[in-house]
Amino acid sequence: VQLQAFGGGLVQAGGSLSLSCAAGRIFSINDMSWYRQAPGKQRELVAVITSGGSTNYADSVKDRFTISSAKNTVYLQLNSLKPEDTADYYCNVRVRTMFGTTRDFWGQGTQVTVSS
Repeated sequence: VQLQAFGGGLVQAGGSLSLSCAAGRIFSINDMSWYRQAPGKQRELVAVITSGGSTNYADSVKDRFTISSAKNTVYLQLNSLKPEDTADYYCNVRVRTMFGTTRDFWGQGTQVTVSS
């Protein structure tokens, strides 16, 4: 399974970006999410959306970022961007296996840079 992430770029503080990640032909999706990793920091969960449509966000991005999904594609709308949002953003798809476990698939990352 290959995930293709798009939409990163350079934007001024206060600006917006839209990220998307297509999962292709994949079944039994449990949830889809976005993570980010800033230089010298650990990867952190930004937002997650379940197969039922429930969403959850990191406190640092609540009311600024919106996650959504449609047809095995997950989106992240980033508004009111801050320099501290600068990071590589990774999409993740978690699927349910026939053995009752879950398995994660990762996209290649897309860079978001916010200038002050």
